[in-house]
Amino acid sequence: MENLDSLRRFCFSVTDSGPEGDDLAQNTVERLMDKGVPADVPFTAWMLRVCKNLWIDYLRANARTHPADSDELERHMGSVDGASEALGNVHFAEVTTAIKKLDPEQRLVLGLVTVEGHTYREAADILDIPVGTVMSRLSRARIRLLELTGEVKQ
Repeated sequence: MENLDSLRRFCFSVTDSGPEGDDLAQNTVERLMDKGVPADVPFTAWMLRVCKNLWIDYLRANARTHPADSDELERHMGSVDGASEALGNVHFAEVTTAIKKLDPEQRLVLGLVTVEGHTYREAADILDIPVGTVMSRLSRARIRLLELTGEVKQ
């Protein structure tokens, strides 16, 4: 139960959809309850790896994801008060749109490192890829986000 919020945030960060994120989280919990967790692995890393595998299976089966609307994103991410809110909403919408354009592999790494705060090593272990690949995907994701939001020229 203590990992449920983290799981839901991660699911939402990779699906961009509240309902799909909740479905992914539920499927992950069901899989963990059904199959269990090996005794020799950290629970959080295993949970996120199972989640990642389920999400990849979902992408392959459906060949697309459904974007969340701005109200859904704000409910999960929060917003700022006052005059900053309008500017923040514009920037938030740009970033959200840009994230949707990233490759799924980049979104996974971005979700683990940026949203969930995992180290590169932890993300590599969760995704079962080398640390260098995590660093490369994260770097490419950040550069692409800057390009897509107009912060850097393409």
